[in-house]
Amino acid sequence: MFAEERYSIIIQMLNERSSIKVSEISAILNVSESTVRRDLQEMEDMNLLMRTHGGAVTVKSRTNFEPSFLDKKDEMMEQKVSIAEVASNMIEDGDTIILDSGTTTLEIAKRIKGKNITVLTNSIDIAAELFQKDNIETIVTGGKLRSNTRAMVGHIAESVFRDFRVDKVFLGANGISIQDGITTPNDVEAQTKRTMVKYANKVIVVADSSKFENVCFSIICSLKDVNTIVTSKDLPEESINKYSNLGIRIITT
Repeated sequence: MFAEERYSIIIQMLNERSSIKVSEISAILNVSESTVRRDLQEMEDMNLLMRTHGGAVTVKSRTNFEPSFLDKKDEMMEQKVSIAEVASNMIEDGDTIILDSGTTTLEIAKRIKGKNITVLTNSIDIAAELFQKDNIETIVTGGKLRSNTRAMVGHIAESVFRDFRVDKVFLGANGISIQDGITTPNDVEAQTKRTMVKYANKVIVVADSSKFENVCFSIICSLKDVNTIVTSKDLPEESINKYSNLGIRIITT
């Protein structure tokens, strides 16, 4: 099958539903996922679609498309584990930290061992994971529970974060860009994440390279608020240099 034929089928799939996954396209076209990713890159360059974490959406759906927690859970797992290994080693004995709700931050929680720390979180999954660890004091925010992301958000969650001052926040993101900073599709989640950033001494963003140069609907914070980004090793050197020149520490793993 020629590339143009694959493009036509992918466009037809997007016309039927606003988002598709790489794995679905691969199965339908009977080609490798690496071939699909190359096709999606070419189609994005032609402004036929927008690539997302693990798939693609129609161009008009770009900024407000929000993959669910379950959609993201098993995607890019190798990268998430590598990022989490590095990020968990940035946590020191005695730290107070915020773990944002997300699939990568959940992997961080799984890897915290032998450290006496205090963790604030708005994630039911992270709370359940840390509940098993006696040396960690866990504070759960409460708030409105969003089924799509399994995050507790809104004024209740924000009021809890306002009562504390922490050493570090480990923050997930759907978009990272020079111009628009750290972004996410949902405005309520963005506000809750913004509160986390405000009351942390250090802001550490954990996100794989696919999130770079993506821009979502709601701004969490500007890059000047970010100290470190831990990301996957396939981030191009050019991008590393651009963000490093802004004073952001980029760690690839």
